[in-house]
Amino acid sequence: MTIPHDFKRTEAMALDLSWLNHIHVNKAAADRRAASLANRRSVKKEYQAAWLVKAIGLIDLTTLSGDDTPGRVERLCMKAMRPLRSDLVEALGLQDLNVTTGAVCVYHEMIKPAVQVLQGRLPIAAVSTGFPAGLTSMETKVREIELSVAAGATEIDIVITRQHVLTGNWQALYDEMLAYRKACGEAHVKAILATGDLVTLENVAKASWVCMMAGADFIKTSTGKEGVNATIPVSLVMVRAIREFYEQTGFKIGYKPAGGVGTAKGALQYMTVMKEELGNDWLEPHLFRIGASSLLTDIERQLEHYVTGNYSAAHRHAQP
Repeated sequence: MTIPHDFKRTEAMALDLSWLNHIHVNKAAADRRAASLANRRSVKKEYQAAWLVKAIGLIDLTTLSGDDTPGRVERLCMKAMRPLRSDLVEALGLQDLNVTTGAVCVYHEMIKPAVQVLQGRLPIAAVSTGFPAGLTSMETKVREIELSVAAGATEIDIVITRQHVLTGNWQALYDEMLAYRKACGEAHVKAILATGDLVTLENVAKASWVCMMAGADFIKTSTGKEGVNATIPVSLVMVRAIREFYEQTGFKIGYKPAGGVGTAKGALQYMTVMKEELGNDWLEPHLFRIGASSLLTDIERQLEHYVTGNYSAAHRHAQP
């Protein structure tokens, strides 16, 4: 991941509840905006191919299963470094672009095999703080972050304590996020809100603001383990919070939808949201990631269709 030399990483600031008091979300309007994206004609032909190649570089290629093994993670990392088959790379004229995914995302125990394969070529994101429920002790959560950073993770995906949001204890959420940011040091921190558990869009907006004020580099929708994960209405609320936060502070916060983004069409919708709501700056991997495991396979299938005119079965494309 290349970060522009003039990029200013967010800094924690004092919790200002006045910024939360004015938050009201028009759910009907968010749903209408989401429907307009779903019903819109997508980009086609060479333009679609270009957007999909762009999307590959935004993927946090992820494996977070109980049956993960070092071998699976090694294959994941190899796929992340060479996400497209050689014949497609040649047919699309991508030989000189070094197309890779944005990062790989694994559990703490799988950092070591990822480091051995990637050797610094791609960021390694580790989920942390009692992922996915976030209900271990605070001491354990902070130590988990420290151990993952020491093991070689350059990004930490933390989960917040949902009860702080559901009970309106914004000071507790702020203090928690502040401690996580400090424990991460130079590693960038993505705050997973688990939006499917937060009940209302206003809760999503307020949790986004508190995490950004406490120094989160990214805000992220979901663990992928909730009943409802990334959705377009939730994304609209979160990216508009990012836009207003930037207007107020000058800090650009990243965004990561995760869970349920498994198709090329879905990825294009999220990219459209980012372009229309935040602009081209947020179409780069230091400010936008898509957490996914199966998305890359569908993108590769769509690119093969563009090259050959035929759709292939998913099993023809190497997947970890």
